[in-house]
Amino acid sequence: MTTPTPPDSTVAPQPPSSPLPPLLSPWTGPYGGVPPWHEVTPAQFPAAFSAAIALRRDEILAITSSPEAPTWANTIEALERAGRPLGRVLVLFSVMSSNANTPEYQALDQEWSPVLTAADDAIRLDAALFARVAAVHASRATAGLTADQQRLTERTYDAFVRQGARLGDDEKAELSRLNQELARAFSEFSTRVLAAEDAWTVLAHEDDLAGLPASLVSAYRAAADERQLPDQWVVVHTRSSVDPFLTHSARRDLRARLWTAFKQRGDTGGLSDTNALVARIVGLRAERAAVLGFPSHAHWRLDDTMAGTPERATDLMLKVWAPAVARVREEVADMQAIAAAEAPGITIEPWDYLYYAEQVRRDRYALDTNELTPYFELNSMIAASYAMAARLYGLTFTEITGTVPVFHPDVRVFEVTDTESGRHIGLFYRDDFARQYKRSGAWAAAYRDQRLWDGPVTAIASNNNNFVKGAPGEPVLISLDDARTLFHEFGHALHGLLMQVTYPGLAETPYDFVELPSQVHEHWVLTRDLLDTYATHYQTKAPMPQALVHKVRRASTFNQGYATVEYLAPALVDMRLHTRPDSLVDPAAFERETLAAIGAPREVAMRHRLPHFTHLFASDAYSAGYYSYLWADVMASDTWAAFEEAGSPWAPEVADAFRRLILASGNSIDRAEAYRQFRGRDPEVTALLTHRGFPTDGRAS
Repeated sequence: MTTPTPPDSTVAPQPPSSPLPPLLSPWTGPYGGVPPWHEVTPAQFPAAFSAAIALRRDEILAITSSPEAPTWANTIEALERAGRPLGRVLVLFSVMSSNANTPEYQALDQEWSPVLTAADDAIRLDAALFARVAAVHASRATAGLTADQQRLTERTYDAFVRQGARLGDDEKAELSRLNQELARAFSEFSTRVLAAEDAWTVLAHEDDLAGLPASLVSAYRAAADERQLPDQWVVVHTRSSVDPFLTHSARRDLRARLWTAFKQRGDTGGLSDTNALVARIVGLRAERAAVLGFPSHAHWRLDDTMAGTPERATDLMLKVWAPAVARVREEVADMQAIAAAEAPGITIEPWDYLYYAEQVRRDRYALDTNELTPYFELNSMIAASYAMAARLYGLTFTEITGTVPVFHPDVRVFEVTDTESGRHIGLFYRDDFARQYKRSGAWAAAYRDQRLWDGPVTAIASNNNNFVKGAPGEPVLISLDDARTLFHEFGHALHGLLMQVTYPGLAETPYDFVELPSQVHEHWVLTRDLLDTYATHYQTKAPMPQALVHKVRRASTFNQGYATVEYLAPALVDMRLHTRPDSLVDPAAFERETLAAIGAPREVAMRHRLPHFTHLFASDAYSAGYYSYLWADVMASDTWAAFEEAGSPWAPEVADAFRRLILASGNSIDRAEAYRQFRGRDPEVTALLTHRGFPTDGRAS
């Protein structure tokens, strides 16, 4: 997952007569300036927000009050330059409220989200500003603009229209009211989910550890020590902590208890319950879509994507849904046979799936995932990801932790350079461990976007994970799935670091494209070169045996029914929820009824249930857009097939084309056209079906 961040720059507008609040000042220090994390406190943000909003308002007023006729330079280019101090402060606030969201930051978010939204609306709905943008747009073909300037003009104009610039005054006022109400609701949803996720399950007795590998027991003991619970073990309610327990624990009662607690986040009543908020957000979105002239929120959101319409996105999902459900039926039958032999009378439940799938894996492929974990030590996997970037794109990552400020002692910083020339490319910050007040999951964020215009300015990217810390001095061993997550988020960072766009407005890509760079890089985790060098046993340092690698490859499509249904079920629920034209919804009933309507297997729970689905309800970012992971995975699988067709995962001609046409070009050209230039055709779903082990001839199984 990637977290959208505001545009940023080291170049400030002309300073006002009074000094800027500290957080608004251009970043100083090495590498073109770095975020001043050592100076950031919650108390500084109110003054910074107020001053930054005022500065941007003055910049917009200078554009709209110009006596000169609208031109590229005095309108579109001026808009690109406007709001840089606000961009800087929003980056700082976004990072702190994601990684260290203390009650002070939560209160700030509640107070300032609607204010910031209103300030954005004042620009998006400014009739005088839109008139100037429209004038430049109308003359773009004859104004002598470069291709990038024409592209940016078109995208700027389209964005204004999509956000309501052509509405009447009364409609604009109503739109702004709805946007502000949504901003409040998003903030409240995030706060409640964070409170619901700041929880854990205590294992108090040795018997509670039955079946768990020693490395996991050690991690759970470290989590208990951190919470001052001596002689106990703690399973924190994060996926990296819960899924291994569900996979290995022989205690069915504890699996059911932990699974229930994890899946009911935000759905337990009380102060952290989000159901009413979900209903309110869905209703507000439906009202906003109507004001904007769209049939539904989904139609509005998909208007500027590769899919284009909810129907096209849904069609792709249903093509994969049928074979995935059929595969789940097969997987459950295999598990049921083992469960019945082990304890007659057991019926596979959602909390049993990962446990019995592991038994089937051992039986069918002689593969125990405990065999893999010793080879996936966190620091080694980080080094493996950097080696991938070096070989594919000629990048070198050099740790500089301690030389620039960070917001937490766990954060590590790396300078990224071009290996051949030594040229500075950017900085990469990584924050890998779970802790209180940090949001769950894994994500990437940009502290600063690259651009060539009035620069050059280099990128600052970050990755954020929630791995479980080991005891002091002990290695952190992660699962194969966690290793894939690490490579996934790193793919987002590579996208930002390798981008070569002239204008920052051409850096943002459609959200059903943005997951392509992340998902394709997951494929390198199990390449033999990386395994031999980096997937070494954390104690013996021996490389992963070829026999074990062979087992992993043979089992590569194992349990893909579960993995696909777990993801697609919430994606289909999301799309159906946001194509409703009305604003009345009972989240629990809608979730239940939609799963029944699409024939979702009861043994597989949604990866994200609505009450804690931050992708959908902490912002608009992935709303009506959770399908985008599948849309991007069609391209990612097809891209990996290009490497396979070239005979090597390191084929230089494919890597160079992917870097140049897909990663570096941002949104300088239409993304579908960029992919056609890369592959010579549109992406084909066949590669995705093949990699998941599904039939490619239209059969369900």
